[in-house]
Amino acid sequence: MDIETFRTYCLSKKGVTEEFPFDKNTLVFKVMGKMFALTGLERIPFSVNLKCDPDRSVELREYHSEITPGYHMNKKHWNTVNFSESLATTMLLELIDHSYDLVVRSLTKKVKKELEDL
Repeated sequence: MDIETFRTYCLSKKGVTEEFPFDKNTLVFKVMGKMFALTGLERIPFSVNLKCDPDRSVELREYHSEITPGYHMNKKHWNTVNFSESLATTMLLELIDHSYDLVVRSLTKKVKKELEDL
């Protein structure tokens, strides 16, 4: 999956915005103001930091060399996923969905309602 496909997929999700809160090279995707994915535009190979359930993070890292502890992130809750290696597109999409869903679940009832109403 290339960066444009990744970007398009993230922006297709409800309540998602993109921004550059850290610097001009770190693209961040947020759902209702909460970060669920980020990537360095200059990083080669193309990789993405995605939020992940802590137990699942460990399992994914054990079975997939393309998935490592989150670069510059809380390594318990974030993975860095190499998108330019051999992981299937369906798995990459599922990892994005998992990250998005984790963040949505953590939103307050009020913000969840706002998201539903979009």
